[in-house]
Order: sequence, then structure tokens, then C-alpha cells
Amino acid sequence: MIRKNASEKGLSFYTLIAGISILFLSYLLGYEIGQSDFTSFLFYFSPFFLAYCGIYLYVKKERDIYFFLGMGILARFILVFAFPNLSDDIYRFIWDGRLINHGINPFNYLPSFFLENGNNIKGIDQALFDLLNSPEYYTIYPPISQAIFTVATALSPDSYYGSALIMKMFMFLFECGSLYLIIQLLKHFGLPLKNVLIYALNPMVILEITGNLHFEGAMIFFLLLAIYLLIKKRTYLSAIAFALSIASKLLPLMFLPFLIKRLGWRKSLRYFSLLGLTLVLVFSPLFNATFFYNFANSLDLYFQKFEFNASIYYILRWMGMQLKGYNLIQTFGPILALIVLALICYKAFREKNLSFQNLFLAFLFAISIYLFFATTIHPWYTSMPLVFCMFTRFRFPMLWTGMIMLTYINYSYDEYFENLWIVALEYSLVFIFLAYELSQKSAIQSKTSASSS
Repeated sequence: MIRKNASEKGLSFYTLIAGISILFLSYLLGYEIGQSDFTSFLFYFSPFFLAYCGIYLYVKKERDIYFFLGMGILARFILVFAFPNLSDDIYRFIWDGRLINHGINPFNYLPSFFLENGNNIKGIDQALFDLLNSPEYYTIYPPISQAIFTVATALSPDSYYGSALIMKMFMFLFECGSLYLIIQLLKHFGLPLKNVLIYALNPMVILEITGNLHFEGAMIFFLLLAIYLLIKKRTYLSAIAFALSIASKLLPLMFLPFLIKRLGWRKSLRYFSLLGLTLVLVFSPLFNATFFYNFANSLDLYFQKFEFNASIYYILRWMGMQLKGYNLIQTFGPILALIVLALICYKAFREKNLSFQNLFLAFLFAISIYLFFATTIHPWYTSMPLVFCMFTRFRFPMLWTGMIMLTYINYSYDEYFENLWIVALEYSLVFIFLAYELSQKSAIQSKTSASSS
């Protein structure tokens, strides 16, 4: 009896092993794997993802939940010191930051402009240009991201690693803030505390946001903060936080229609006015005659030229090829975007359950519809539906964050090649699991209706 009580006070052997394994696998994925090392990547990522699912399913004690939450934070901290090894976006971040530190608006010029015109700007050189993944496009990163680029390159003007390290420290703090807000929101809605592990231990999130430095981390933090403040009836501060989320990544714009009925028309007008004013103030340092044209041009290219790991769009692309003999992305891209907008507005207009907990379900619907219809889906894009699913009964985003990482196989070939069999496998499993969860929801609703009658 004494021995049993003693064991309950401490962490079990298996819990400790699982926690240490997460840290070890995080280290290997962050420090030892390159973008083209798919076999090694799969060898390390697969057990990490399986451990993540197992921990979420079987951990029940609050002590163990907080232990694994700590492991998730520690894994992120370990990756702060790793240079992004699975993404080359960091070089555009540094390019933009160095331009701003020289008083140049990065939205004004294509990167090639500075080399073709012989501009003698320190740090803006051929070596950095050769590392850019989209040198033929104008930058598309909003002002919160640009501000972090600027601070990082100002503090470390001559070192790629130093600049990346500073940016990662920002991202680590955003992630810690998000985890705190998730816990507060789960407690507010009376949801299981273990749901925080869905985000805290997710290997895609750990690897892509902190490890590979994607600014979904900033967007998610400010969005969660906006929702938390709204629940606490601090409406004006919520509007400012929501604006900062949009200023980190533009995606949260799609969620605004779901606030109208919850706030009422009069309060919505004040909320959106303050949000808009905040956006104007935040964007204002970048405003000039060419900003709007170049920024809009980059967004237009995103919908009409870029394609990666799409689902519905790839089916339409194949059909278009059969009918016309060429890629119809310039037609399908804008049409799909309009369909998404229409579906989101319709859902917001028809929504009946206006509780703030159901807001997460509405947001999950919106971002899922957007991603299912989009022409480009990178792994880190799935971090947003993963956050929302914690406050609902849906878990398909968990599966999605694992399956989407298989797309790294595309970089393992001698020349980049998109393996459509992997895309088909990914979305087949995700859609099957989503259909199962929807059927379960329908079954629950049918039982509830039958019992009430």
C-alpha cells in the first residue's frame, strides 16, 4: 500500500521515457535533418507523431498533463537555437529586415532591382539573393512580421544565424503565450485540460513554428488573445488584438463575419472601426504610392500561380487539363476564393448557436473550407485548424498535421517533384476521418432528438 501511494506521487517510468523521447526527437528533427533527407525525417517524425497521439489518448492525470506541457515548451526552447533547416523562408525575412534598416520599403522593389541597378547596400548582395526562394515576387509579409524582421536584423546585422535566433525568441514567446491562453480558455469553457496537449505536443507545430520559423505562431497568439479578451468583455482591447493577428498573417480576416451576430450591429460597427483603425496605424509605416499595387499583385499571384499540396483544386486542375489541355489555375484560383467567401458568409448568416464556445467551431469550419479549396497548402497552414479543434469534438486536424508532413518527400528527388500519390493518400485519410466524425455528430444529434421526444 505504501509502495502504491509513493508511485502515485511521482511520474511513472513510461511517462519519463515518453517525455525524454519527445525532447530527443525534437533535437534530431531540428538539428540533424535537411530538407532533402526524407528517409531520416520520416524515421524520426513517425515515432514522434505516434507518441503524440498516444499521450493525448491515454494521459489523464493533471500532473502528467502539466509534465507533457512542460516537455512541449522545452522542445520549443531546444529548437530556438537550431537554424531553420526545412525552410528557406528565413532568407527573405532577413532580406526584408535589412532593407527596412536601410530605410527602404521592401514592398517597393523586387529583389533583383538592387542587383541589376548596382545599389551598394550592405547585406543586400548576391550571396543572400541566391538563397531566396521567390526572388521574382514582391514580399507579402505583413507589418508585425516585418517589425520582427527589422528588430532581428538590426540586432544581428551580419549573421544569418543571429537574425534567425532573435526571430525564434519572438516566436518562442508567442507560443508560450498561446499555450497559456489555451489553458485559460479550456478552463473557462469547462473543457478537459488535456486538450492543451493537442497543440502543445504536436510535432508539426513544434517543428514548423519554432523550428522553421513560420509566423502562424504570432497570428495564433494574437487571435487567441482577441477571443480571450472578447469573452472577458474587454471588447476594445480584443479589437486591437484581432488587428494584430491580421497584421501578422492576413488569414484571420475570414473570421470577422462570425462576430457580427454575436456582437450585434452597433457593437460590431465600433469593433470593426477600432480594428480597422489599428490596421491602418500598423500598416502606415509601409504605405506609399506603390505599396497597394505591389501587395495586391503578390496576393493575386498567390491565387493564380502558386500550387502545392491542394485537394479540390487538383481535381479541378486535372479536369481542366482533360477539357482544355492546359492548366486553368488563373480561372480556378479566383473562383475557388469567391466560393470560400460565399460559404463563410452564408455560414455566418445562418448560424444559430451564438455562444463563444461555438465560435471555435465556426472558425474551424471557415479555415477548413479555405484550406480544402486553396491552391497552396504548406504544412504550417494546418496549425490554425489544430488550434480550433481543441475547443470542439473534431480531431481530424490532428491527423492532418501528421499526414501533411509526408509532402517533404517532394524535396528528396534530384529535382523538385510533387508526388501526387502522397497528396492523394493525405487527403483520402483526412476526408475519411472527417466523414467519420461528421457521422458521429449526426448520430449523437439523432439520439438527442429521439430522447427529447
